[in-house]
Amino acid sequence: MATKPEGKADNFRRTWDTDEYEKLAKERLENEDEEPAPKRSNVPIKRELLKPREHEVDLDSTLGKSVVITKSTPTSQQGGYFCNVCDCIVKDSINFLDHINGKKHQRNLGMSMRVERSSLDQVKKRFELNKRKQEEEKKKKDYDFEARMTELKEEEERQREKRKEARKQKKRKLEPEGDIDPEMAAMMGFSGFGGSKK
Repeated sequence: MATKPEGKADNFRRTWDTDEYEKLAKERLENEDEEPAPKRSNVPIKRELLKPREHEVDLDSTLGKSVVITKSTPTSQQGGYFCNVCDCIVKDSINFLDHINGKKHQRNLGMSMRVERSSLDQVKKRFELNKRKQEEEKKKKDYDFEARMTELKEEEERQREKRKEARKQKKRKLEPEGDIDPEMAAMMGFSGFGGSKK
């Protein structure tokens, strides 16, 4: 008679030594009581409010030039714009602008995406400043009406002279050459074109 293998018919499945795992769990709990793991605090990190950029972003100066990136990452062999703050490469200028205006880049700079709220006094001062600028521009553009009219008349006169000269050039091209016989010109029908009266 054949003997059956000991155990269940599902002996191919993995079995767990529960006693060993209970022992490991107890040791872990004892170690945690001695040294509590540093927990992540719920206190938010204070970041600066979003400020306007103090420098102009210059994308054209590096156009068509190669810059060697010393870090040996797979992306360092690719082309694109390199961000020193975030240590990343962006493929094109539009995505680079999106990146430097984005949340990740601003956080790495130490700023939040929140903007300072303006007070009523600040808004009034800004309106006054803009109003003064508009008045200054208006004064610059404000000019003497008579002077402007004389400029327009001079311009019209120049245009008339150009048109007159163009007409003269056109007539000269159409006039027969001076060495053609007048009788022959009359026979050909050139007698009526702009010739001087005699």
